[in-house]
Amino acid sequence: MKKYILLSLIFLFSTSEIFSQEHLLGITTSSRGGLLNGFNNPAELSNMNMKFDVNLFNTSVNFSNNKLSFNDLLDGTNLEDKFFSGTEAANVRVDALVIGPGIAFKNGNWTYAISTLANIKANIINVDTKLGDAIQNGALSNLISQTTLSSLENQRLNAATWGEIDFSLSRKLIDIARHQVNAGATVKLLFPSAYANFSASNLQGTIQNNLGDIQLANASAQVNLAYSGFLGNDFNDTSNYANFFKQGINGVAFDIGGTYRFKEANSNKYIISAGLAVKNIGGMSYKDDTNTSIDYNLSVGNSPTLDLNQFESANSLTEIETILAQPQNAQFFQKTKTNEAFKVKLPTTINAYADFKVTSKFYATASINQKVTDDSESDVTTTQNTYSIIPRLIFGQFEMFAPQTSNEISGFTSGFGMKIYGFYLGSSSIVTAALNNSKQADIYLGFRFGI
Repeated sequence: MKKYILLSLIFLFSTSEIFSQEHLLGITTSSRGGLLNGFNNPAELSNMNMKFDVNLFNTSVNFSNNKLSFNDLLDGTNLEDKFFSGTEAANVRVDALVIGPGIAFKNGNWTYAISTLANIKANIINVDTKLGDAIQNGALSNLISQTTLSSLENQRLNAATWGEIDFSLSRKLIDIARHQVNAGATVKLLFPSAYANFSASNLQGTIQNNLGDIQLANASAQVNLAYSGFLGNDFNDTSNYANFFKQGINGVAFDIGGTYRFKEANSNKYIISAGLAVKNIGGMSYKDDTNTSIDYNLSVGNSPTLDLNQFESANSLTEIETILAQPQNAQFFQKTKTNEAFKVKLPTTINAYADFKVTSKFYATASINQKVTDDSESDVTTTQNTYSIIPRLIFGQFEMFAPQTSNEISGFTSGFGMKIYGFYLGSSSIVTAALNNSKQADIYLGFRFGI
């Protein structure tokens, strides 16, 4: 189970570049406008300063956690020991976004857009370090000990992949003197690909270590095991990650937003540009032939006890399901509900921001990305709250920006990025990562052009 819990996520991090939670931080508030700003808030499409904006390819990738520094990841030794150290619950967020071909078209006060996207999320959520350490290192121990578990959290291992086709519409509502107000909306057609969730809420019990023989006694919890598609078999089979549109349209979500601009006198340039959007309202249903969703009631007494060593080598949810069904374990795991199809909610967020013109070349953006969904729910994909200040310098078609961000999971990060005509490259954590004290690493890049 140790590989399933941690190494699979580290594998995703190391083989698929490095992904970001609030995607494209810095470039989505560029004064250039266009499709990328529309991902931040659909009403921003009305602020395009060109008739057409064409997106070719963009990607944003992040690894964020509360245990391992960037230096630990580069070193690569004893990651599991470091990850399950201390008393604070362990958290990891791996988040990837690939934006494919898309186009926005401005016609008078109306702007229309269509985009294609692919998403990958993989998370460790509020895992008790004592439980993780017992499963990871218990068989190597020569000690006799007892560890009490008492957690009200819903401890989760969760991953999801899906594709999107987004249709956006924005309209300029007011444009009087120095004031401009826009409204916009995006409808997202969702194509679920794969999903996995293994969770245990309200876990109470005692871990007994007898010279490496790890047993769980006097325990209770509510357990959920759910999977669809290839994520039920093995996270490490990356050849399957391209099948983002495999299950067809099985969900819909919405973004809605508005913007306000206070402009310079007798000019279309702004002094303040602010926006508010609610994103990812909705969810999707997984209906693959492999679908499984089982709720268990865990109940273990003082004797017999549950052998935790048997989970150590499990690499997939199907293997865990098989272990739970074995006679010696089925007595502890009473099935209370089984579903073949299940719905997963997207991580709904509120995005508020304001971009200020300080001088003709210098701008500064303040932004808040606040989730409104609850990570403790087993049927929700996750994100993290972020709060950012982004200073930016503009010299014609060249921009430089330096995001300063406080993240819910990884803490403070400092980054740098730039835009040259249609090409952009950046990271919200490269400065702190270079100093080897960051618990987040991310990069984003892409190319687009306007006509």
